[in-house]
Amino acid sequence: MALADCERVAEIRIRGWQTAYRGLMPQPYLDGLSVAEDAERRRERFRRSGGSVANLVAEQDGDLLGWAAHGPYRDGEVRTADAELYALYVDAARFGAGIGHALLQESVRQCTTSGHARMRLWVLKGNSRARTFYERAGFHPDGAEEPFEVAGVPVPEVRYVRSLRADQ
Repeated sequence: MALADCERVAEIRIRGWQTAYRGLMPQPYLDGLSVAEDAERRRERFRRSGGSVANLVAEQDGDLLGWAAHGPYRDGEVRTADAELYALYVDAARFGAGIGHALLQESVRQCTTSGHARMRLWVLKGNSRARTFYERAGFHPDGAEEPFEVAGVPVPEVRYVRSLRADQ
């Protein structure tokens, strides 16, 4: 990913939230999400990452179709030896085309190559489409749940984990 990709990544991310989280989060909140504001946050995070976050994009014929980000697992403010998939979004018009799978596989490959024993991620408890996607990719819920609230509505997250080593 390049800094210039932040606008398109923000568009994919916001449209992804508006599509995937419909019925899971308050609609006025989803309707109020701003691509421009998110793009500025993406640019700032991209500049500050210092290489600790890997941002991957999927492109076809020059069109950016998806984005994934991974790095050290965050246990509060502490980084651990495990990896974490921070984000994975695909252009909603391209759901089911294998783009998300390709991005996830590349994130897993990079984290494995970097020597991480496990990869973790958080997903909304009610997001059955995403949960099925991650389960098909070898992730499973490990029992941890985290409260998450959007505009006063609880939307809890569950943690998924996948071993990256053959001996585990």
